[in-house]
Amino acid sequence: MKYLIGIDEVGRGPIAGPVAVGAFVFLTPDSDKFFKGVKESKQLSEERREEWFKVIQQKSDEKLVAFSVCFQSQKIIDSKGLSFAIKKCVQNCLNKLSINPADCRVLLDGGLKAPAHFKNQKTIIKGDAKEKVIALASICAKVLRDRKMKEWGRKYPAYGFEVHKGYGTKRHYEALRSNGLMALHRRSFCKRIAIDNKLV
Repeated sequence: MKYLIGIDEVGRGPIAGPVAVGAFVFLTPDSDKFFKGVKESKQLSEERREEWFKVIQQKSDEKLVAFSVCFQSQKIIDSKGLSFAIKKCVQNCLNKLSINPADCRVLLDGGLKAPAHFKNQKTIIKGDAKEKVIALASICAKVLRDRKMKEWGRKYPAYGFEVHKGYGTKRHYEALRSNGLMALHRRSFCKRIAIDNKLV
């Protein structure tokens, strides 16, 4: 195979905001040497993720690697389901890379699958911890989703999105009970949350 692509998703569990999928590809045989010691996004601090992402962007500008990150909104998650949203993200990420399926091997984390015409694909449980190319995909997705949630945190300061990134933390639930649901919330994920003593 000419190219090795890694794919990972971020934002499966939050009660607000989009789901994101990242795809990362080494474009030269030795481009992985620039990422020695990299870990998957959950094992890195936010500062370290941002540092690695700067390296990714630099090497992308040098045409040594490429990456893409795609999002599906909370509206799509509510109307068509999380599985549909993630599947669509995977498809869009691979389309954006514009690499011939016959020329690549695709490694995917967890239960993710690429479209069927990517014949040489493998799903790996905890792949983000086992394969560097998946770890790099997870960093891309995590950094760009977090940045998006921070922007919404500034726009909607009552909810604290810049802190919890949409996950169901104690602070987030308290904000929900005080302020109610808003457009960014996944209503299908919030059905058991009591607001004004009523389940929403």
